[in-house]
Amino acid sequence: MQLFMSWVILRQSTVQDSGRAIMPRSQVTQADCSLAAVTILSGLSPEVLERVQQRCTWRRYRPLESIVSYLDSSDDVFFIIEGEARVTIYSLAGKVVSFRELGPGEVFGEYPAIDRGPRSASVEAHTNCLVAILPGAAFRQLIASEPVVAQAMLPQLVTKIRALTTRVYEFSTLAVSNRIQAELLRLASLGVKDGTSARVAPAPTHSEIASRVSTHREAVTRELARLSRIGLIERQRNALVVKDVGRLAEMVHEATGE
Repeated sequence: MQLFMSWVILRQSTVQDSGRAIMPRSQVTQADCSLAAVTILSGLSPEVLERVQQRCTWRRYRPLESIVSYLDSSDDVFFIIEGEARVTIYSLAGKVVSFRELGPGEVFGEYPAIDRGPRSASVEAHTNCLVAILPGAAFRQLIASEPVVAQAMLPQLVTKIRALTTRVYEFSTLAVSNRIQAELLRLASLGVKDGTSARVAPAPTHSEIASRVSTHREAVTRELARLSRIGLIERQRNALVVKDVGRLAEMVHEATGE
């Protein structure tokens, strides 16, 4: 286990070192920061929110910089104020498994704060990020004293469980091409809608899609080329356009039997 943890840390350092100089994490003064946009804290009174802010440390992270590591024993809770982060695990062979993307207003790291266990995944900055860090003990005190926070967390936890259940089902039953289609449908649901189409920007790379559906980049390239030939998707500069979301949904539902 120690060998594996050492490899994960080395792997993340290698990723961070690739193509750029590593800059130290920059601590941010609290004066210019606010937790007001954090979803699970939106029901707090201004006075309580201010007290929570006083307990936070504020840091900026550069793209690909590690925020927390898989199996880390820390229990801090993180609130994303600006930017996007990515939840991943690196295998011993160096394969990256991508779970989900996190954006402004979202929280992560709450699992260890709740059950005192190790980190269940790594989180690294996908873009420049501003993050508020609340100690685990302070977070536990917050959810005990402010039921509105616990009530706001419960639907989010259920949503995560449902999403993971769906992914396990897809990995266990669907062919690679159908898993790619299902991922495109998820991306389209988050994209900008225009009639029957949806625009996903920036477009994920083939490697990123592969890491989300447990396959390799070449399989993604083949399936996207096929979907492009039949007129279902189109690449536009840095965007991916699903031209008929309803048709894509039918393909996925036919494969899953839903």
